Amino acid sequence: MNARRALALVLVLLVGAVGTVAGCGIRATEVPTDYGAAPSRAHCSLSAPDIGTQSARGLAVQVFLRCGASLVSVDRSVNIPEGTADSARRVLLAQGLLNELAEPSSAAERLAGYTTDVPSRMKAGGPREGDPEDTLRLNVAPDRLSSYALAQIVCTFSDSEAAEGDGSVILGGPSGAPRRYECTPEVRTDPGSVRPPNTGVAAG
Repeated sequence: MNARRALALVLVLLVGAVGTVAGCGIRATEVPTDYGAAPSRAHCSLSAPDIGTQSARGLAVQVFLRCGASLVSVDRSVNIPEGTADSARRVLLAQGLLNELAEPSSAAERLAGYTTDVPSRMKAGGPREGDPEDTLRLNVAPDRLSSYALAQIVCTFSDSEAAEGDGSVILGGPSGAPRRYECTPEVRTDPGSVRPPNTGVAAG
């Protein structure tokens, strides 16, 4: 009986040891988890516009809208009467661009995350006596505009026929001397913190 009991005890110990070793090799069961969809983000991208249709409505232009913390260009159109003199054309184009900047975003643009900080009823005019001939004067002094609004206007104007096409535009307000404002990569990337750099200009 003692031998049998001893053998039984040995078998019990062996079974326990095997179970322990096997237990160490067991992997945790992978249970699928569903935490819901990832938070939505503004993707700042619109489907390509129909340029032909847009050109039929007017002059194809680009305006800079705010999307998140940066500026992104969006295709729009502006109507300029045929035969308009160059000097008047610049002012009409600038006014058209201001109108587009102040226009509420379309449903598709809002869905993509686009907004604008340019106030409504903004007006653009030509140079005054003593101003450089390519000056554009606004009905609001540039330094009174928010950083976002000024960046939108400067980047939109400087990228259009309303300016010389060198990445800058000469802007003035209702009074005071105009200044040359630049649309830099830093301004487009972080217009909320980086205002368009500006320098004085020589009288015209």
